[in-house]
Amino acid sequence: MISDRVLALLANPLEPDRPPLRLEGNYLICTKTGVGFPIIDDIPRLLPENVIPAEEMKTRLLEQKS
Repeated sequence: MISDRVLALLANPLEPDRPPLRLEGNYLICTKTGVGFPIIDDIPRLLPENVIPAEEMKTRLLEQKS
């Protein structure tokens, strides 16, 4: 699990203004664009090849809640 202190330091590496990320389940979601990054084995995967598009992220979050 990611601590609040670490979460406060994380930002979307794909955006020049580095918007913050919020934690939702096993994903970090960009507060500006809605894209997601998975957390696998407690490690945030913030590389471009791991990005989940915003529309797909919405679907995953809905599935995760049900």
